[in-house]
Amino acid sequence: MSKMRDSYFDNVKFFLILLVVFGHSLTNLKSEIQAISSLYTFIFLFHMPAFILISGYFSKHFQRPGYVKKIIKKLAIPYIIFQIAYSAFFYIAGYEPNFSIPLTTPHWTLWFLVSMLCWKMMIIPFSRMGILGLPAAIAVGIAAGYVDFIGTLFSLSRTLVFFPFFYLGYLLRKEHFAVLRRVRVRIFALPFLVAIYSSCTFVFPESLQTWVLHNASYHALHLSNGTGGLIRLGIYTLTAATIFSFMSLIPKGRRSFTDLGRNTLYIYLLHGFFIKTIVLFPVYESIRKLYQYSFLLAASIALCYLLASRPVRRFTGPIIEVKLPGR
Repeated sequence: MSKMRDSYFDNVKFFLILLVVFGHSLTNLKSEIQAISSLYTFIFLFHMPAFILISGYFSKHFQRPGYVKKIIKKLAIPYIIFQIAYSAFFYIAGYEPNFSIPLTTPHWTLWFLVSMLCWKMMIIPFSRMGILGLPAAIAVGIAAGYVDFIGTLFSLSRTLVFFPFFYLGYLLRKEHFAVLRRVRVRIFALPFLVAIYSSCTFVFPESLQTWVLHNASYHALHLSNGTGGLIRLGIYTLTAATIFSFMSLIPKGRRSFTDLGRNTLYIYLLHGFFIKTIVLFPVYESIRKLYQYSFLLAASIALCYLLASRPVRRFTGPIIEVKLPGR
């Protein structure tokens, strides 16, 4: 892959991690203003599926020696470390009345590490089906909603429901992403995204905000079995179209923010401590005006730069990019 292509994906990842941070900063405020509530729904419709798709794209080398050991070291160990850290933080900050370390139920954003570990294992048997693995993955994601115990335990719901995007990314090649940058594709991308955002206000039901989280069964979401499956299939289609429209607008060359896209794991794992701390201050609850959300966006950008900075990476690197003795 060329350097320019690497820059493109780093640019995509930067904008996605910015949406993650900004979206999480809106969590307790999203219902105050309709425009912001719609923005929250719009962001959560595609930002994590896009991240997952890119992760699948870069997961083509699972046949290399030591693959399983590598992904366990990269994902399982940081998960345990940050699960303990977030457990302590939530207790000290007053979010939890008692201190406990529920390793089977990921704290907040940590579901992604558990699911990523599962996706990277699931890709091994699914890859044998080739392109037919995609409809099989979609069928699994839809079927997961019919199981009542599906939920946040071991991030099972999101693991199964989001897997089609991971597998789709695995199937994609460089030439597929080159199509996104064609003028005739990009010319429709922005109007499409505007239309989707507008639909979050005027067309889609308010419950879409809950559906796109994909962390519960249809029954838990108060959907009938038939309706739930059709809605999930519709969300799959809408999300995929939104992902590709978004990615078609991202610049491919190196930019000032490109390097941040290479360090999104630091931002992802660390930003929760800051967001959950800010929420505790009265100034957060005082945000009511639309223009005030621009300051929240600016703060999200600043936080991304801070958490991806060299001093922070040097300090937190040993627990995020764990290096074990020996090979």
